[in-house]
Amino acid sequence: MSVKVEKLEKNMAKLTVEVSLEDMEKAIEKVYKQARGRISVPGFRKGKAPRKMIERLYGAAVFLQDAANEVLPSEYRKAADESGLEIVSQPVVDVEQLEPGKPFVFTAEVAVKPDVTLGEYKGLEVPSFAYTVTDEDVMKELESERAKNSRTVSVEDEGAENGNIVTLDFEGFVDDVPFEGGKGEDYPLTLGSGSFIPGFEEQLVGAKAGEHVVVNVTFPEEYQAEELAGKEAVFQCDIKKVEKKELPELDDEFAQDVSEFDTLDEYKASIRENIEKRKADEALRRKEDAVVDKAVENAEMDIPDAMVDTQVSSMLNNFANRIQSQGINMDQYLQFTGMTREKLMEDTRPQALKNIQVRLVLEKIAEAEDIKPSEEEINEEIANMAKQFNLEADSFKDMMSEEELEQVSKDIAVQKAITLITESAVETEAPAEAENSEEQA
Repeated sequence: MSVKVEKLEKNMAKLTVEVSLEDMEKAIEKVYKQARGRISVPGFRKGKAPRKMIERLYGAAVFLQDAANEVLPSEYRKAADESGLEIVSQPVVDVEQLEPGKPFVFTAEVAVKPDVTLGEYKGLEVPSFAYTVTDEDVMKELESERAKNSRTVSVEDEGAENGNIVTLDFEGFVDDVPFEGGKGEDYPLTLGSGSFIPGFEEQLVGAKAGEHVVVNVTFPEEYQAEELAGKEAVFQCDIKKVEKKELPELDDEFAQDVSEFDTLDEYKASIRENIEKRKADEALRRKEDAVVDKAVENAEMDIPDAMVDTQVSSMLNNFANRIQSQGINMDQYLQFTGMTREKLMEDTRPQALKNIQVRLVLEKIAEAEDIKPSEEEINEEIANMAKQFNLEADSFKDMMSEEELEQVSKDIAVQKAITLITESAVETEAPAEAENSEEQA
C-alpha cells in the first residue's frame, strides 16, 4: 500500500491510497472462497468450480467489488496512520481505479484537527456567582421530604379540591364522536397539576366519589395531535374515588423517621449543609462555563464542516442509546415529537460546534501550560471508571486500549486546564443572571 497526502482548504485533506496487486489478489482469493458455494457453474457441483472458470463465465471483475470492500477499511486505517494527520471526521471515499490486473486506487477526504490560536485565557473577568442559603430553601426541602412521606386517605363526603387525587374513568368526544387516545380507566389525576388539557381539572373541583361529571374543553391551537388542535371536546367522566394526602408533623419524630438525626433542628442543619454544597457546586460550574466561554470567544480556529458532521452523528448516537435504555427507539422518538432526522441534526449542530470549540481551546491551553496528569491521577480516574462496571481497577486497565488510556490522560488535562483558568478568573461585582438551580435540582 502507498498513500499520498494532499492538504486542502479549511483543514481538509485528501488521501490517495494505492492497494497493490498482490494485496488485491489475496482479497480476491478470500472473497472467492467465501462466495463459491453460492455460484452455479455448469459441469461443477456448487463450491467446486475453480476461480478462473467462474471469472471466465461471469467476467474477470466478478469478485473485484467485493474484494475492494474487503480491503478498503483496513487499508484506509493504515493510510490514516501513515499520513501522520490527526483525522477528526469520517472519510468521504471515492474509487479512482478498480480494474482487473491493476492496483486498487481510492481517495479519502477527511477533516484534520484544526490548530487554535489562543487569546487571553488567564485573569478573565466574569460576573459574580455569589449565593446564599435561606430558611426558605431549607423549608422547601423539608416540605418536599414531608410530601414524600405523606399517606393517602379517602375523602368521603367532601368535594375534590386542588391537590386531591381523583381516580376517574373518562371518554372524550369531538362532534359526538370518540377520538383516539381520549379514553382512560381508573386514571389517577392530581387536581391542579396541569397534566390535562387546560380547563379540564378545574371542572372536577367539587366533584365527589360516585358522581358523573361532564367536562367541556377546547384543545389548544398548538396541540400535538393536529386533528384535535383548536377543536371543542366533551369528556364524560365517572368519579371513582377522591383522595387527599395527609402530611406528617414536622417534629423530632419525623426527623428520626426520615434521617439519621434525633432532632428536627439537627436534620434542618444537615439540609442546610447539603443545600450549601449544591449551591457551591452549581456556582462553580456556572463560573467554569463563563470562563471557558470567554476563553473560546478570545481564541481563533477554523472548524471544518466535516468535523461538525461527525460530532453531530456522535451526539445523536449517544442520545439514541440513552432513549433506547428507556425502551424508546429513535423512530418512536421522532414520531412522538413530530421531529425529522434532518431537523434533529440541524438543532444539534450549534451545540456540536460549541463542544468542538471548547475541547480544542482547552486542549490547547493544556498544551501551552504543559499540563500533564500524573500516573497517580490517571490510575485514580481509571479506578473510578472501573467502579461503574464493578471491576477491579487493574483488570479494567488491562482491557483498555492505548487510545483509550491516552483519552483518559487528555480528559484529565482538560479538566485541570478548566481549573487553572477558573482559579485565575476575576469575578466582577455585577452578579450573574440568577438561575433557580434548586428547582432544577
